[in-house]
Amino acid sequence: MPDCGHCLQETNPYTYTSGHWLHRDREQRDARYIGFDFDQLRKKVIGLYRNANKVTSCHKHEGGFNRVFVFTLDHTQRVVARLPTHVAGPPELTTNSEVATIEYLQSNTAVPIPKILDWSDDRSNPIGSEYIIMEHAKGVQLHQRWPTMDSVQKIQCIKAIGMKIQQIAALNFPAYGSLYSATVKVKFPLNIPLTPGFCIGPCCKTRPNRGPWSDLQAYCDGLVDTGISRIPPQGTSPRTSSELITTHIDLLSYCRQILHKLASDARVIAAAAPTLHHADLNKRNIFVLDDDPTVIADIIDWQSSSIEPAFEYADETPDFAALPEPELLDAEFSDAARDHQPNDETAELCHAAYETCLQGMVPKIAGARHVDKNLLRPFRYSHRTWVDGAVVLRQELNETAARWNELGLPSPCPYPIPTAEALSDHQQEYKDLLAAHKLKRQIMEVLDIPSDGWVPSEAWAATKEMYKQVFETSVHAVNNKDEDDDDLDEEKLRKMWPYDIPNDV
Repeated sequence: MPDCGHCLQETNPYTYTSGHWLHRDREQRDARYIGFDFDQLRKKVIGLYRNANKVTSCHKHEGGFNRVFVFTLDHTQRVVARLPTHVAGPPELTTNSEVATIEYLQSNTAVPIPKILDWSDDRSNPIGSEYIIMEHAKGVQLHQRWPTMDSVQKIQCIKAIGMKIQQIAALNFPAYGSLYSATVKVKFPLNIPLTPGFCIGPCCKTRPNRGPWSDLQAYCDGLVDTGISRIPPQGTSPRTSSELITTHIDLLSYCRQILHKLASDARVIAAAAPTLHHADLNKRNIFVLDDDPTVIADIIDWQSSSIEPAFEYADETPDFAALPEPELLDAEFSDAARDHQPNDETAELCHAAYETCLQGMVPKIAGARHVDKNLLRPFRYSHRTWVDGAVVLRQELNETAARWNELGLPSPCPYPIPTAEALSDHQQEYKDLLAAHKLKRQIMEVLDIPSDGWVPSEAWAATKEMYKQVFETSVHAVNNKDEDDDDLDEEKLRKMWPYDIPNDV
């Protein structure tokens, strides 16, 4: 989600004002409300500098998980204060871990990160919120310079980023979890000592079984336990029927057995070295020198960065190395949507440069990229069955089971091959899922929005109108298609529609 700056004379610091969502808009914005004492935050910032007397300007920036205030003091110093919203992650752990991760990297690498001036994970402090106050990043955001950079500069910049990734990935860890300061009393029963002053503690992401995990088998249990925890109580919504809940629990039970088998395989173990990586390494979190954008000046936003198996990062491609997406738009959608498709002539060069950097500089992640995907995909979907749907995990288990012997895994396979009838039913469900994903991608392309349906405030009115037209066009198309076409009708279209029906937005 893009950052959107606002002068505090024009908006208030407590509510979310940068955008809206096409799905559960009110709920999304309410979840990002932060009740705190802005005056106390201002006083805290001023008090960090002896020669500062007042704030001369302050701008609010908002992301999906944090509210950021950029203060300019009367001696021209710029300071950044970040407050996590309620959707940022577990209280205390999220702030503690981000601070420790930054300080650990500053102590053990040359990766440039703004200095932390003050922080608190205690909401009962005078400010009334957790916070991190930092020096402002040097340089300018890479996304601001990227359009004006030539292909040679972009490739050199990617190489420079690769060298930073190399330093981080080269760090060795004895377990999976999140970094914490050994001197901070965090409320968790287990931690694994690291270098002096640091330890590995529970994962700062939202899991009930947060670890830390000393081996891959225990990490697998954490994934499955997360999947189970996301299944709501029976009867709390139309989706929570007893039959559906049983389906998810049974699948996750099989998945636990599959993961334990896979976690014993030498190929998976080799690709599972505990690895620290930036959780959101994109152009907005990378700062470069304005007069030389091939030099990395700072990297920001280390929130939720954790130590995971290397294969968890194997399929991630940052936006500066992304290839243009294949054309997915059908004729009934506006041709204007095609204008949103990336048309960067250097995209393939940038992608190749990033791949070369990983191959030559980051062997932990590069090696994991060459492991057979059927050995790794069950790890990626096991904790998301209630979010993605049971059909996604079932598809992965079906494919893994079908290739079990071919993959050289020890018999017997814990997951039974489905009957012909069950497989036919699943294939229809999977076909519908793919159709729903295609529909969502089409809507994203037409409206030029991210997958969560976020729209900047200044584009909200126009986007809502276009969204209504997209829905009406889709309904008209399915109601007037030839009988020999697919079985998509209006009822099924409404069920698979990825965002709120336009009248509800």
